[in-house]
Formats: sequence, structure tokens, C-alpha cells
Amino acid sequence: MTEVPEPLAAFIVVEIRRGRQAAKMTQEAFGRAANFSATHVSAVENRTRALTMDFIAGADRALKTGGVYERLVITLGVPTWLREWIDHEREAVALRSFENAVLPGLFQTEAYARALLSGALFTVEQVRQKVTERLARQAILTREDPPQVISIVDECVLRRVIGGREVMREQLAHLLKLGTTPLVQIQVVPANVGSYPGLGGPFVLATLPTNADVGYIDNQLHGQVVEQPADVLQLRRAWDAIRGSALTVPQSTELITEVMDKL
Repeated sequence: MTEVPEPLAAFIVVEIRRGRQAAKMTQEAFGRAANFSATHVSAVENRTRALTMDFIAGADRALKTGGVYERLVITLGVPTWLREWIDHEREAVALRSFENAVLPGLFQTEAYARALLSGALFTVEQVRQKVTERLARQAILTREDPPQVISIVDECVLRRVIGGREVMREQLAHLLKLGTTPLVQIQVVPANVGSYPGLGGPFVLATLPTNADVGYIDNQLHGQVVEQPADVLQLRRAWDAIRGSALTVPQSTELITEVMDKL
């Protein structure tokens, strides 16, 4: 269970307790609705037990908030420049992503994300917080109206062992499972393609309910939301060219399975 880092956890606990009291629910009644014992609820509220994303999800269910506490964690736990993109990501009816180094954040397992972030220049606390944020954003894939997600990755992403063989096997198995859901398509650009537009770097295109596209590109310092029509058009063209170089979905599934079996 992923813990919410301080000081964000302290703020969220206070808000959940206020919500419970406003609903005139005892800790026992709240716990039944949230699938936690009254003792567990009391320990979280008294800060003797860590606040986890599972508890937050339970609080949203118990108080019928529509996911407001989870959204608070996502919104308040990330830098300002990322909040704008997260809003677009949450609103999107379709997401098209390309990655040439690591798997997309929306598809990462907790172990893969932790291993990946631990290899960057972050403290232990920063890694914990970033893993929490990343996993919380994945909720868009399991909501009632999930977006269509088409993700293309370079073959080297599958073969780069992050966190060890067991972690990577679990990650690839998760990738295959996601690929069986109706709205998720995963394609791979094989290593024998050589030079292609994807070598220019990863990006995401979000199609909003207005049918407008917004892009997102990342770098070593921070991400950038791309909204200028000419820039968005360039990303669309890159996407089309990259997809033209990719294996079909069935062929990609076969390659992912092959890589996983050899680990």
C-alpha cells in the first residue's frame, strides 16, 4: 500500500475527518463503508498509522465524494507546471503516447516506478511521493468512462531491466494485462527500424472533449504543456510517422510476451 508523504498526509487526514464528521458518521460506520476497521480509522485520524492511497480511496467511497480526496493528493502533490497537464489528462477522451526510454507512467507498476525513480537524483521521501502521485494518476484507466489510450514504446524500453528481473517480469505481465482491456492499445517499434522520428524524444497527445489536442513533452528539468497549433500539429505528424513504424497490436503483444519469457 502506497503511503502519502508529509505534510500532504496531515492535510488530507484533517479533511477526511472533517468530511466524516460533517456526514455525522462514527469511525465505526465510516470504517464499514470504507472497508477498514474502526481501530484503523482511529489510528489514521490520530496520526499513529500512515495514510495510504487505499485509505483515501475508501474515504472517497464512504463519503461518496466522487474521488475528491484522491484528486487533492494528485493536485497538491505535484509541481505547478504539472498540474495543468494532469487536468488535461483527467479530462481527455483519448491519450496517445510515445516513449523511447521507459514505460509510460500510466502503465507502471509500483515496483517499476519505485526502481525507476530511485535511480534518479531524488531523496527517499521524494521517491515515495512521486510514486504515490504516479499511481494515483492511473485511476483514470479504471474510472467509469476511461479514455482511449494508445501507447507506442521503443523495443529498448521492454529490454531495459528496471529494478531486476522479477520487477521487470511483473511489469511486462501488467502491460499484457492492460492490453486486453477494450480501450488500451500497446504497440512496439522494433529495434530493426533504425532511424525514425521517435528518436527525438517522448511525448503525449491528449484529445479533449472539444476534440482539440494538447501535447506534453518532458525533459530533465520539468515538463511542458504544448498548446500552440503549429507545435501540436508537429507532434501529430510525429505520432503518425512513429505509428507507421510500429508493429501491429498482436505482433507487439507477441514481442512483449517473448521478452517477458526470456527474463
